[in-house]
Amino acid sequence: MGKAIQVSSVQMHWAKTIEFNVERTLHYIRRAASEGSRVVLFPETNLTGYYFPYAVELAQPRIDEALAVTCKAAADANIWAIVGTLRKTDDRFLNLAHVINPRGEVVHEYAKVNMAGTDEAKYCRGGDKLALFEIDGILCTLVICRDGRHPELYRIPAMAGAQILFHPSCSSDEIEAVSWKRTSGRAQQPIGPNSKIFHCVANTIGQSPDGKQTSSGGSFIREPNGLPLAEAGFYQEEMITAVLDLDRADRSYVLDSMKHPPFLAKHWEAMVQEVRERADAKPR
Repeated sequence: MGKAIQVSSVQMHWAKTIEFNVERTLHYIRRAASEGSRVVLFPETNLTGYYFPYAVELAQPRIDEALAVTCKAAADANIWAIVGTLRKTDDRFLNLAHVINPRGEVVHEYAKVNMAGTDEAKYCRGGDKLALFEIDGILCTLVICRDGRHPELYRIPAMAGAQILFHPSCSSDEIEAVSWKRTSGRAQQPIGPNSKIFHCVANTIGQSPDGKQTSSGGSFIREPNGLPLAEAGFYQEEMITAVLDLDRADRSYVLDSMKHPPFLAKHWEAMVQEVRERADAKPR
């Protein structure tokens, strides 16, 4: 019998207060655990929110406390949780995903590499590593929102052995743009057909306080051929869940890329090695 793992993705509002965000995060940590999930994934910057006029004014101690409370909740529920914050540095903000283990420890952090939107480009800068970490012995990787448009960010970790891509997102935009994303499927496109690994997306819903922007929803969990195992709606807060049969994530497409054409093989191998060496580096 092959290995399987149950995962949940939570769809939340992107422009609420940190207190609201923490309360909903703790609720879904408990709910995912009660339904038998081993991992629960939250949207991009789910603790601080992605509404920059609010989020950039948050004091760092409030953010640290929100993360600490979330870590305790993960430990109490004995579940892995992947959550997001904005963190101030000497040079702007980092958009971070934190991987919390069932003991309540942050064991991996990844900083978004590719900025999206005017506010994020103004306030944030990109990270300088790719994500590679283990959950219960399963190699996994992470990208954040716009990063999913850059296949090298998850295909190289898949070459290194990752079988699951966790993809927190906040596809907030003007109403017309969001409508087009829903029609075209452009917000997050399945990555299985170019990698043969699982793809778990947690996206956002809801409007900004001024009503000028909204978000596209549509979170999903897809298997390595790109077929949906679970999908969320466009407008409502909700949690979706699926069981991943790891035998299906054979990474065959990325493994083929490492061999053909032959002249690239040594370069892929060098990049995979550097991803492994930098995996535990703290984003700064």
